[in-house]
Amino acid sequence: MSWSALEAEVRRRSDAGRPVEFWWRDDDASVPGEALKRALSLSKKSAVPLALAVIPEDAGPGLFELLHERVTVLQHGTDHRNRAAAGEKKTEYPGAEAATAALARISEGLKKLSSVSGFIPVLAPPWNRIRQDLVEKLPSIGIRGLSAYGPQQRREPAPGLRQVNTHVDIIAWRAGRGFAGEQQVIGQATKWLATGEPVGWLTHHAVHDAEAWDFMERLFTLRGVRWLSAAEAFSYTAPAHG
Repeated sequence: MSWSALEAEVRRRSDAGRPVEFWWRDDDASVPGEALKRALSLSKKSAVPLALAVIPEDAGPGLFELLHERVTVLQHGTDHRNRAAAGEKKTEYPGAEAATAALARISEGLKKLSSVSGFIPVLAPPWNRIRQDLVEKLPSIGIRGLSAYGPQQRREPAPGLRQVNTHVDIIAWRAGRGFAGEQQVIGQATKWLATGEPVGWLTHHAVHDAEAWDFMERLFTLRGVRWLSAAEAFSYTAPAHG
């Protein structure tokens, strides 16, 4: 798949009255650094909303001072610590951990981020993995959205919880952790366009190489696309105060 193929597909859908909607989630934000600053600058320059998944335990004022009005903060676990048992895929929420302990940790992270400007109560679990028994309890501690990766069975996996996944990961994690390649990434995007759902783009600023940055810059110039903010993607409205 090529840029011309993606452009043609976007144009075809727009002409048919089916406008293309994308949204952008970037993971593992913790402390200020040049890569994070570049992602924030790219969002501002291109006027593309950014859903920044922040690790609460590691984040401090220096990070939040960098954010601009197009950035929405999501909760990226609490400490991003891999607690998986031998033979289990990486996860902050292993099967052996008591649900009460996991929920208490999520609640702790939520409390830390709740006062941050631009935060919405959406959990993006590290490694995009979380146990179903925890998912069902997330609304009870104040989480209103869940974002993982790939196909999902339901928009509302629990009452009061909306799930909106990402679909296109631009990093080749098992092949050098560099850019996955134009053909691979555009192919993924075109496949997900066929669903008619907003397509979620997943990035990890800290591991981007030059090709990854170049791809994102070009992606943000694609005509005929509406980029959703996280609040729009999750249909989230902040509660009224006072």
